[in-house]
Amino acid sequence: MGKLVIMDHPLIQHKIGIIRDKDTGSKDFREMVGEIAMLECFEATRDLKLEDCPTETPMGKTVAKRLAGKKLAIVPILRAGLGMVPGMQTLIPAAKVGHIGLYRDPETLKPVEYYCKLPQDIEERDVFVVDPMLATGGSACDAIAQLKKHGCRNIRFLCIIAAPDGVKKLQEEHPDVDIYIGALDDHLNDIGYIVPGLGDAGDRIFGTK
Repeated sequence: MGKLVIMDHPLIQHKIGIIRDKDTGSKDFREMVGEIAMLECFEATRDLKLEDCPTETPMGKTVAKRLAGKKLAIVPILRAGLGMVPGMQTLIPAAKVGHIGLYRDPETLKPVEYYCKLPQDIEERDVFVVDPMLATGGSACDAIAQLKKHGCRNIRFLCIIAAPDGVKKLQEEHPDVDIYIGALDDHLNDIGYIVPGLGDAGDRIFGTK
């Protein structure tokens, strides 16, 4: 079973508190989402392998550390996942970025794919799938299944707020995927929104509602 990590860092919790507030505007909301993603990325990259690198400092020679040739990719689930990409790129700027477009059918609540564009060598990369909300888990599971069809083996999923239903579904369908969560909320309402949650993350990021 993959890891389930629920972030308890005070900075993450503080920033989640800000984006939960219904009076937080799009600019501040968008900035906070990026900052939370950066902090989560710090934890999600903790086990990346390092290699020795002979280095000469202004004071002499030493053996420093560098990433051991790891190829990384960030794959946001459109559209809300886009809000997490800039924060992650701050820490891993060399990562390629793919995109998977899914929307939730309002009647069935199931995801419908409409776009998929991935780096050509995606199967060689450690992939970070990002979406601010893990509600029913349908979109996350479908996006990860799509990546596995393209040969991806090392996949991690990062979200800001999750519902127990989504976590359970993701663990059942993809037990090999590590999950990183900013906050685990109480439940889903009858239209599949996380409660207490923060509303529609995409609308709040892009100011469309």
